[in-house]
Amino acid sequence: MRHAILSSLLAMLGTACAQGQSYEPIKAFPALYFQNPVEIVHAGDESNRLFVLEQSGLIRVFPNNASVAKADTFMNIKSKVLSGGELGLLGIAFHPDYKNNGYFYLDYTADNPRRTIIARYQVDPNNANKGDAASEQILLEINQPYTNHNGGKIAFGPDGYLYISMGDGGSGGDPENRAQNRSSLLGKMLRIDVNNRANGKNYAIPPNNPFVGNQNGYSEEIWAWGLRNVWKFSFDPETGWLWAADVGQGKWEEISLLENGKNYGWRIMEGKHCYNPSTNCDTAGLVQPIWEYSHSQGVSVTGGYVYRGTALPELAGKYIYGDYGSGRIWALEYDAESAPINTQILQNQPSVSSFGVDQNNEIMFSSFNGNIYRIRQVGGSNADNSSGDAAFALHSPKPNPASGRVVLPFSLGNTASISIALFDAAGREVQRIFDGTREAGNHEIAFDSSTLPAGTYFCRLTSGTMSATQDLILLHR
Repeated sequence: MRHAILSSLLAMLGTACAQGQSYEPIKAFPALYFQNPVEIVHAGDESNRLFVLEQSGLIRVFPNNASVAKADTFMNIKSKVLSGGELGLLGIAFHPDYKNNGYFYLDYTADNPRRTIIARYQVDPNNANKGDAASEQILLEINQPYTNHNGGKIAFGPDGYLYISMGDGGSGGDPENRAQNRSSLLGKMLRIDVNNRANGKNYAIPPNNPFVGNQNGYSEEIWAWGLRNVWKFSFDPETGWLWAADVGQGKWEEISLLENGKNYGWRIMEGKHCYNPSTNCDTAGLVQPIWEYSHSQGVSVTGGYVYRGTALPELAGKYIYGDYGSGRIWALEYDAESAPINTQILQNQPSVSSFGVDQNNEIMFSSFNGNIYRIRQVGGSNADNSSGDAAFALHSPKPNPASGRVVLPFSLGNTASISIALFDAAGREVQRIFDGTREAGNHEIAFDSSTLPAGTYFCRLTSGTMSATQDLILLHR
C-alpha cells in the first residue's frame, strides 16, 4: 500500500519511468522568471552562459548556475518585433566563430508588411553581456501571408552553414500549397552561407544546395521541403543528423531526420497518413517521418535534442522531445537499423515551449509558466550534482510510523547545499524542514510532526540536481 501511494505521488509530481529509471523536473534557476520563453541556447564560447529568448523581443543572459540571482538584458528589440500567438522573436544562433567575431543571428517577425526577418547582429566589443541592437544587418525577409506557422528555429550545422526553418505560411491545411511549391521559401528548411556574399545578397548559396543553378524558378535557398511547421530542430553533435519536429494539422505530430534535397510530404501527407485527397495520395518520392504520435498523446510537438550529456546516462543517445499541449516528454531511441523505441519520461509539464542544452550538453526545457527546468533521475546519481557520488542518500525516518518527533538520517559525499521537505500524498509540500549547507558525512535532522494530520507523507532530500525520497507514516496520537 505504501509503495502504491509513493508511485501515485511521483506521477503527480511529473515523474515517469524509462527502462527502469524514474525522472522528475526541477527548476534549473529558481530565482529567475521569463516572460514567454521560446529558446534556450549557449554561445559556444566556453563562457558557461545561457541565453533565453522572450517572445516579445527580449534576450536575457545569465551564468549557468542554479544559484544565479538575476538575468541581464543582452538585447531588447521589442520595437522591431510583431509578437503574439505564433509571432515574435523566435530564434537565435551564434556564429561558430562567435568567440572571435561576435556575430549572432536572429529570426523574428516584423509588421507592415508582416514578414520573417533573418538578421545578423554583433556583440558590444566592450561588454560581453550586451548585444548591439544598432548593428543589425538584414539577410532575408520573407513575407508571411497569415499570422501562424512561422517556424522560427535557426541553427548552424556541422558544415558551418545557417539552417532556417520556415512554416508553410499559416491558415489551416496550407491552402496555397506552399510547402510543395519549390519557388516559395515557406514550408521549407533553408540553408545559406553567411560567410560570403553573392548576387547582391548579404549571403551566398552553398554549392550543394539541391536547386543551385536550376532553370525552373526554384528557390536556391531551399535545402528540404514539404514541411508544415518545424517549430524546433537540432543537430546531433555525434552523428550530424538533423532532427526536426514538425507540428501536425489535426491528427498527427511527427519527427523526421531531414536530408539534403528531400521532400517530407506536407500537405500530401500528415505524418504517415494521407491528408489532401485531391492528390490521390501519391507518395512517390516522399520521405516518411521516423516517428509519429496521434492527438490522443498531444497536439503540438516541441522538438528537442539528442542527449549527449553525462548526468543522465540512461538517456544517452536518445532524442528528448515533448508536447506543448499535453505536457508529455519522451525519449526516442533510433539508430536507422532497428525499429524506434519511444519512452515517456515525464508527464503533465506546463506548456513545454522549447528545449535547450548547455555547453556540457546537459538538457533543459522552458515553459510558458516562466520557468526553465532540468530533468533529473529520481534517487540516482548525477554527474553535475553538488553531492558528488553514491554516498548521497536519505535513509528511513526514525521512528516510522511516527506520532511526534521524527529523525531524518541522511548522507552526503561532499559538502553541499541541501534542502529537506515533507510532502503529503497529493504531492503538496506541507513543511520545509531544512535549507542550508552540510559537510560530507552522515547527518540527522529532527522535526516535530505532532501538528500534522495522520496519513502517509514523503520526505525529500534535494541537492543540486539530485534528490532522494523516503515515505513516512504519521499516526494519531
